[in-house]
Amino acid sequence: MILSITKWLFGFVAVLVIGLLFYAFALPRPPDTTDPAVFLQDGRSVNYCDLPDLDGSGKSANDIPKAYTPGCSYTTIPIPILAECTEPLTEGVVDMRGLWLGVSGRVGHLERIEQCGNRVVVTAFGIIHDFRVDGTLKNGARDVGAVCNNFNTAIHFDDEGVMVFRLFNLFDTVFREMRDEEMIFTFIDGIETSTQRICQYPDET
Repeated sequence: MILSITKWLFGFVAVLVIGLLFYAFALPRPPDTTDPAVFLQDGRSVNYCDLPDLDGSGKSANDIPKAYTPGCSYTTIPIPILAECTEPLTEGVVDMRGLWLGVSGRVGHLERIEQCGNRVVVTAFGIIHDFRVDGTLKNGARDVGAVCNNFNTAIHFDDEGVMVFRLFNLFDTVFREMRDEEMIFTFIDGIETSTQRICQYPDET
């Protein structure tokens, strides 16, 4: 009996691992709908303290094609994906827009957050995550990970105003929240990184 259960568990784990590996490295990525124009200029030239007015006078989130990471990583920092979007933030969505630099925890952590409506684009470490904060995998971050692997994450804001990333909509992995003027980034390992707003990318990026 114990041997049968052990064999069943081993088989289940093996199938699960094979399935995850297939998804991560063999499953085709979605069609790339990124506007090529975002790579024609260097995103380091932008003043990220000059944020767009979300007054509804320009494009909506739906008017701008979803962006994806080119290949496994971008080599030139793209200009803001949502630069022309002025759709007001959806109710319950916390404004985290800006360029953020880690000053404690993961010191030097650097990421750019864009928002309009319920759409968010996080650009960091050569990767573009473009998603909706509606808690669904369909509209979540469907992109590449650190080793060029596929992944899919559902994202939502909880009742405390924390942006929660749920890998495969199964378990929480990354958290972002505002505390006064700082954006707090917490990874699955529990390390909490305090970031402060900066206006331009550092010269060494």
